[in-house]
Amino acid sequence: MSSKKTFRFLLNAVICTLLLSSATTYALEVDLLKRLATGESDEKVAAINQLVATEHPAALSILQALKNGELNVSGKGELLIVKDEGTFDALTQQAINPAPEIVEALMLNNRIRGALDTALAILNLQSPDKEKRLSAANELLDKATLELLPGIQKALSREADKEIKTLLELIEASIQIKDSDAEVRLKAVNVLAQSDQSSTSLLLQPSLAKNAEGQFLEPDLRIRIAAKNGLAKINERLVRMEYLGRLFSGISLGSILLLAALGLAITYGLMGVINMAHGELLMIGAYTTYMVQTFFRNFLPSSLDAYLIAAVPASFVVAALVGMVLERTIIRHLYGRPLETLLATWGISLLLIQTMRTFFGAQNVEVSNPSWMSGGYQVASNLILTYNRIVIIGFALFVLLLVWLLLNRTRLGLFVRAVTQNRKMADCLGVPTLNIDTWTFGLGSGIAGLGGCALSQIGNVGPDLGQSYIVDSFMVVVLGGVGQLAGTVSGALGLGVVSKFLEPLSGPVMAKILILVFIIIFIQRRPQGLFALKGRVVEH
Repeated sequence: MSSKKTFRFLLNAVICTLLLSSATTYALEVDLLKRLATGESDEKVAAINQLVATEHPAALSILQALKNGELNVSGKGELLIVKDEGTFDALTQQAINPAPEIVEALMLNNRIRGALDTALAILNLQSPDKEKRLSAANELLDKATLELLPGIQKALSREADKEIKTLLELIEASIQIKDSDAEVRLKAVNVLAQSDQSSTSLLLQPSLAKNAEGQFLEPDLRIRIAAKNGLAKINERLVRMEYLGRLFSGISLGSILLLAALGLAITYGLMGVINMAHGELLMIGAYTTYMVQTFFRNFLPSSLDAYLIAAVPASFVVAALVGMVLERTIIRHLYGRPLETLLATWGISLLLIQTMRTFFGAQNVEVSNPSWMSGGYQVASNLILTYNRIVIIGFALFVLLLVWLLLNRTRLGLFVRAVTQNRKMADCLGVPTLNIDTWTFGLGSGIAGLGGCALSQIGNVGPDLGQSYIVDSFMVVVLGGVGQLAGTVSGALGLGVVSKFLEPLSGPVMAKILILVFIIIFIQRRPQGLFALKGRVVEH
């Protein structure tokens, strides 16, 4: 046979093979669709899994249409996708005109829905969008079955992203841990042992299970040892992350207490004024943030994410002005009379609460986070550092720095410290003490407004918002030392962290009671607090 004849023979063989393969594949796909349309539940679930394995270009659209209730069967048994824009052949995706008259929608039960969700997740692992692949991998973490192992392994071989690849390796191992081959099971156990997922420990526990006679169900000693060591490592990592999460929550709570107590440390610590309306100044700052958000939402919707930048100075100014008015009209006339000041400011707090109820209603109002503060950074499966709390921690430190610079590096700060340490001498030296009182009270009130702005980012805003923080704020100031910023920081962070570590042991209510008892005992032993104030506080 000549070379030319040999070439023609081989070419014809290849063409025949391809045509036969195409015909076989097409017949297989038609058979799958027929079982998907008319089969029982077991047949439909098997057809869904086989359709995923074929990796047909139309598989995703077919299964998505089935989930959306758009997959129908015509009177001739054809599988159709019926949408608002027309009727399409499920396999070829071609439009059908005219559409068949008799159409019956496919019915789904819970079992088929579960298989369908898993199959869609497998297909989404092929998506070019990283977020879709990551979401699909997370969904499969607890749902993958042996039938889907080939699809997961194909996705794993194609995946380049490290985070998604790690999840796919865990999914593969969670299936292979039940393999009949001991070497495959051992490899799967070693992969699972590296995970920080809390659900992984449940997959390792069967390797250490025993039967009724007390014998291990897993015959291979190496696998049992690896599973035991893996469980110990996973539990150690989970406990470590849990403590780290409590520490983060404690620092977050401490930063909120710091913002709430920082203004009180000035009005009570430096001026000696017991201001029971301090919590309502927090509330005013929170409502100001809500009003700024509403303004942006109605008039500047394209810049809504920037509303918080405008709300920060607005909340400071509004709360500071309210505080200065209160100092000028009421509190100034009550210096040197602590009981009357306490009762008057308590009455002011009730008046402010009722005013807000009149204007905004008794129900809470929602202040949403900007998009750049939504979500969080996932450190481990049981630890997510939310962006809004990270921002609040940074914001509290920034406000603290500004207050320290103001009190220690400005003329106003010099006058405030002079009046605090010796009021009569400062008056003799020409310091306008009455004006300094107003500016100081306005400063403390404005900082409370900033605290309310921060609080609006972690919860709803309501008329009773300030009532939740006034007692804690006084505890922070008294514990840290009256008039000491360093003491306020130490007291706020200390109370926040201790509260979060006590709550899992005793509950939130008992934790607060224990902290209050500790502060009472501590103040009995050390009345000046953690940091004693040098000089004399304001006297009138």
